[in-house]
Amino acid sequence: MKRYFILNFLTLLLIVPRVNAETTKDELQQIRTIKLQGVTITEVEDVPAGNFTTRGGEKLTKLPAFLRVAFTSKPTPESNIRCEIWMPKKKWNGRFLGTGNGGGAGHINYSALQSGVKRGFATANTDMGTSPDAHEIIDYPERWADFGYRSTHEMTVVSKTIMQVYYKKSTYYSYFTGCSTGGQQALMEAQRYPMDYNGIIAGAPANNRTHLHTFFVWNLIATNHGGDIAVLSQKKMEFLSKLVMKNCVGKDGGAPGDNFLTDPSVCKFNPESLPKCSDGNVTDSCFARAQIKALIKIYAGPINPRTGERIYSPLPLGGTQLEKTLSHFYLFKWVYGKDFDYIKFDFDSDMGKVDSILGPILNANNPDLNQIKNRGGKILMYTGTADQIVPAPDAINYYERVIEAQGGLKETHDFFRFFLVPGMGHCGGGMGLNDFDQGLLLNPKQNSTNDILTAMIRWVEKGIAPDSLIATAFTCCDTINHVRFQRPIFPYPKFPNYIDGDPNSPSSFKGVVHDWGGTLAPAGKYLK
Repeated sequence: MKRYFILNFLTLLLIVPRVNAETTKDELQQIRTIKLQGVTITEVEDVPAGNFTTRGGEKLTKLPAFLRVAFTSKPTPESNIRCEIWMPKKKWNGRFLGTGNGGGAGHINYSALQSGVKRGFATANTDMGTSPDAHEIIDYPERWADFGYRSTHEMTVVSKTIMQVYYKKSTYYSYFTGCSTGGQQALMEAQRYPMDYNGIIAGAPANNRTHLHTFFVWNLIATNHGGDIAVLSQKKMEFLSKLVMKNCVGKDGGAPGDNFLTDPSVCKFNPESLPKCSDGNVTDSCFARAQIKALIKIYAGPINPRTGERIYSPLPLGGTQLEKTLSHFYLFKWVYGKDFDYIKFDFDSDMGKVDSILGPILNANNPDLNQIKNRGGKILMYTGTADQIVPAPDAINYYERVIEAQGGLKETHDFFRFFLVPGMGHCGGGMGLNDFDQGLLLNPKQNSTNDILTAMIRWVEKGIAPDSLIATAFTCCDTINHVRFQRPIFPYPKFPNYIDGDPNSPSSFKGVVHDWGGTLAPAGKYLK
């Protein structure tokens, strides 16, 4: 014990925080020669302020000066986890930011890196070990585990070591933010590696991974199997959304003129009530019988045909898009090979096989978060009510299971808060609210006190928990000039209910607790 104390005391004496922005040759060499088991530093680049072109040809602009370090981690001989950390040379805010990826990853998310470094964070990202493409690692089971949980932890541990060498400082706050696959990474960190981060932001988390991908199979079979007549076009989904809004808007807490739902669970809508097309006369303003049957199946959600047990949450009402792509089938190819045929998927036996092989390494469904809570860590989770890719009911179900594990809502709110965003699509976009700076862009039109990352920092470092955020609805992609309206969003189970006045003003809404606990929950064996 005494020897350990002396070594660490001497180490602290040697760690003198950097006070200027110049990087010496000796410092660069120190980083190049860092020795960590299974880790290779592949590039160390002193990047001046201005524009930067990535190795893949992506052009980034208006960057501060930073030190770019790329490294590869191999926790197993089969692994090949590529990571980068970008460290500001001036105005480092004294914090580390881990960022998430999307889909099957396979590449570095440079958008997240540039956004983080512009905000003063030493920022890291990983390709999650699936490069060049998640569909191409069929014969590499260790890389499946890297994708599931190891890559984010490796990125975090190695990046912190590099930061200590460069900044000569070992004490700072660490944060993680990611959406979709990044949300899975976030919850996996909270559950498996609670010491890695002080604050974790999990957006639209794909944490119930094997069953989320089964949801994609279920919907594709429903819409494409049995003839083209069952295919639901974009126009058809938009027409459906208008009918749902006509039936439900103003009854769910939102403003009467909304074209999105605030709380889809309040909306009761039977596809059988849809206008039916006459034989041989299918138009965009009616539905063929096969299309209605497809919608009934989609809004029921994936079910085990033998046992009747629920596998995953159904699609929420109100969206205008339906995910119809084969790009999400990589994990089925890992189990069944490159010739996997989704039409033949058995939702009983095949589901069981996928879960037995991939469930333990891909799913982050554990509601026991006591370790991160006990060390003072905080979690913010958010999901759009119109998310058609990772439906909100699954995140609601996970959060409600955390509440049960904690013994109550108050005990959960002490460290974990969940914001449902009315009308937002997958990680952003949608007809409703779509921005609370979850993309780290520091929007000039957004009040920084309501920026979700700033709110997290305030909670972790000052103990001020976020009781609300102001979210913005921008016109499409213009997040500078075209603000349509703003509303507050509140920690679940509160929703922004319209009270009176201008529906575009946040002051016209207040947080009201809606009924909760009635989410269609998967069977216990599909929550592992």
